Amino acid sequence: MNLELGGKNVIVTGGSSGIGMAVARRFLEEGANVMISGRNQGAIDAALRDLGRAGPGKAVGQAGDVSDAGDISHLFEATMAQLGGVDILFNNAGTGSEERIIDAPDERWQYYWDMHVMAVVRLSRLCVPSMEKRGGGVIINNASVCAIQPIDYEPIYNVSKAALLMLGKCMANEFIARGIRVNTLSPGLIMTPNWEKFARRQTQGGPQSWEKYLEEIGRRNAPAGRFGSAMELADFVVFLASARASYCVGANYYVDGGYIRTIA
Repeated sequence: MNLELGGKNVIVTGGSSGIGMAVARRFLEEGANVMISGRNQGAIDAALRDLGRAGPGKAVGQAGDVSDAGDISHLFEATMAQLGGVDILFNNAGTGSEERIIDAPDERWQYYWDMHVMAVVRLSRLCVPSMEKRGGGVIINNASVCAIQPIDYEPIYNVSKAALLMLGKCMANEFIARGIRVNTLSPGLIMTPNWEKFARRQTQGGPQSWEKYLEEIGRRNAPAGRFGSAMELADFVVFLASARASYCVGANYYVDGGYIRTIA
């Protein structure tokens, strides 16, 4: 299937590892040009060395923290300077929070709100005019199954991702008149470096390996019986960004191996 993505310009936030890097790789393989962002310049440089061999598309990077409005402006400016415009935006940057409501200070709530919600608002606001000038575009926001089926130790993550679902719907309704499709993804258990770090902490000094620990989580929580891979999710992202998904507007797609236990 020809996804007609050759020559398209893509921004992938949180693109130096995990889901973001997998998505960047798939876009490059399809011939798109990709700007990846991340907080660590060393990680960006390492990712670009790897992604440079991924396909015919051009890979560039810009370090910055998407919770900071100034860094978002720098990311957009770098994209315009190096790629000349934006066709597709994958708002992916984010991370788990791990706290209790009773203990978490206001500053912690604000930080995750800025990272998971305001980053999407700010970057989309910058990209939409460029997309419109280029004949239309696509925005995909990466939320989580936690938006509707919360994890008890991540209330801030749950709340901010739930807000992202509504934001995506509002964006879709507003931007479609400009020729810009907006959709949201809610992944379930996707194997990433963060899951590995978590599992290593949980099993440190114990008899169980971190690999077995994650196998049990996958078997216990997903009817599919396992974690999904970042590349499996990336395949869906690239399809959703393509002209082959042109009638997909304002939806939230669960890529979760059956993790959500209700009709959603």
